Amino acid sequence: MRIQKFLSAAGICSRRRGEAFIKAGRVSLNGQIIVELGTKIDPENDQVSIDGKPIKYEPAMLYIALNKPTDYVTSCRHPGQKIVLDLVDVAQRVYPIGRLDKDSSGLLLLTNDGRLHHKLSHPSFNHEKEYDVTVAKPITDGALQKLATGLPMMEGKTRPAKVQRIASRRFRIILKEGKNRQVRRMVRKVGNQVTRLKRIRVAGIKLGQLPPGKWRHLTEKEKEEIWL
Repeated sequence: MRIQKFLSAAGICSRRRGEAFIKAGRVSLNGQIIVELGTKIDPENDQVSIDGKPIKYEPAMLYIALNKPTDYVTSCRHPGQKIVLDLVDVAQRVYPIGRLDKDSSGLLLLTNDGRLHHKLSHPSFNHEKEYDVTVAKPITDGALQKLATGLPMMEGKTRPAKVQRIASRRFRIILKEGKNRQVRRMVRKVGNQVTRLKRIRVAGIKLGQLPPGKWRHLTEKEKEEIWL
């Protein structure tokens, strides 16, 4: 993080005023006066001071909804690949809750709150995840029923799901678990192939009209609902 951004995120001043403090020789990093604008720091390990007074940095809890495009990896670091953190411009370090594979799109939540990460990731909390799915060939009612009832996987049988047909090759499915590439694997089990997979809801948080690649902070109502 650039030091001007750190000063702003810590609530000390605006970035522009932070630059003025640096030029005036009032800002130090680990005991050394900073003279170069844009100096990068690690907020969790470096000590920044103004006029010799250490800045206590307590990052605010962030709760973010991102419309992940395809071709982005749900990872904090993946050399040679585009990662979802490239799309989110915030001062604090956030990380994804759960995963969406590279070929999938839609709602991805990010936070710096470890408690929420556990609450939304662990299947024991029974949070729903809703997906809009398009498949390669028309899917039968029998196949949709099998998806709803549950299918055997290496990790065990999938939990019952809610399934709604939208068109001959399109349906929505609501899961209460998150096995690796689960929807794609389930569809293969019934003899079909996913061509488009988009997550449209996690718990009470909906993707809505958020454009691909864009993000927003969760509303107070959404934050209250996920903590119920």
